[in-house]
Amino acid sequence: MIPTETVVLRFGDIRLPRSLAVLPRFEPNGAAAIDEAIGAARRVVVAGQDADLAAVLTRLLRADLLDVEVAHIRGAPGGWLGARRAVSGTARRVPLIRDDTGTVLAGAALWLPPADADRLRGEAVVDDAVLFDGEVAGVRIEPTTALPGLRAAVLGSRPRRWVSGRAAQLGTTGARVLRDGVAGPREVKRSTFYRHTTGWLRVGAPPP
Repeated sequence: MIPTETVVLRFGDIRLPRSLAVLPRFEPNGAAAIDEAIGAARRVVVAGQDADLAAVLTRLLRADLLDVEVAHIRGAPGGWLGARRAVSGTARRVPLIRDDTGTVLAGAALWLPPADADRLRGEAVVDDAVLFDGEVAGVRIEPTTALPGLRAAVLGSRPRRWVSGRAAQLGTTGARVLRDGVAGPREVKRSTFYRHTTGWLRVGAPPP
């Protein structure tokens, strides 16, 4: 395949600013279509939500293509301002957070109680720090743009106490996992989010 400088992956009904509409554009539906779109690109502009960005990053991870630069816009209004930056901005490598299923986390994940319970039971740690031991409403995990790579906090705590680290691990009697708003297919007894050995090239990332 002949390398293409920049391609746009449009998800859903997001309208593209003119500066992006003139670029090669794909509207992928599924992993195979994403693979086809990104295979010859040096930069990918993802026009969509966090779950769409995560899907693209997951395919780049599995194809060993983490040297492809990735920009993200959400559409109007804020994404319009970032459209020019998505094309001409500088990329910087930031931590890539994945879980034990090989799925990348772009925005936030939640560990929640089972559907028939109102409390999450078990223990969670971030690196060597205990996040909770017992029962809580849930846990939120977010990637960070600087090392060590992620942070986690117990839901409902005031003020919210974030704990940063390379990895967050949960052992539980049962939990639902939401990744970027998408529910996992089944309840789990264990779940881990952690920093991959190689980060991803985020266009327009803030300095560390």
